[in-house]
Amino acid sequence: MIVIYTPKGGEPEQYDANSLKVSEASIVQRTVEMKWQEILTGLERDDLEAMRGIVWVIKKRSQLALRWGDFDPGVLEMTSRMDDDEIERWITNAVASADPELEWETIQTIIGSRIDEVAANPERARAVLAAQAPDPKAEPPEPDSESAPAAVTAEGSSPSPTSFEPETATSRSSPTSSTSRRARSTTSSSATSTT
Repeated sequence: MIVIYTPKGGEPEQYDANSLKVSEASIVQRTVEMKWQEILTGLERDDLEAMRGIVWVIKKRSQLALRWGDFDPGVLEMTSRMDDDEIERWITNAVASADPELEWETIQTIIGSRIDEVAANPERARAVLAAQAPDPKAEPPEPDSESAPAAVTAEGSSPSPTSFEPETATSRSSPTSSTSRRARSTTSSSATSTT
């Protein structure tokens, strides 16, 4: 995740949470009193303490004397965005999970409408989305046996649950059928009469 810090009257600055060393992540954890996974989850939700911790510890690389109390940005000065790898995974997953009934233009519009609010690099994200477009020369899949219910089964086996065929007459009367009645045991009744 990238934290974008825009100080009042200044230019946006980007701070990559993935660039932290373990020692720096430990300092952030102790300072904001959150575990690393909680910090990452917090970044996804624009948690102020998580974002502040990331920016502060990265700023300390060049400003060694910067104390936690000295870095107190405004609540609207920070936000988090996905880096290039994260946005590529997000777009790929979004396209893959889209309703197959939707036209590509609709899918592209829905995903594209979120890019500015989730991507650190919206231009690259749009290029990734455009690359996901289906090949116009590719033939659409034919509605054949893959989408039709499996009503035909192998010879000798019982019909599938989606079959509209009636069951064979031998299934109900067969002595090996699971629906046949069990013979009554004489051992259990004689054992109960002796006690």
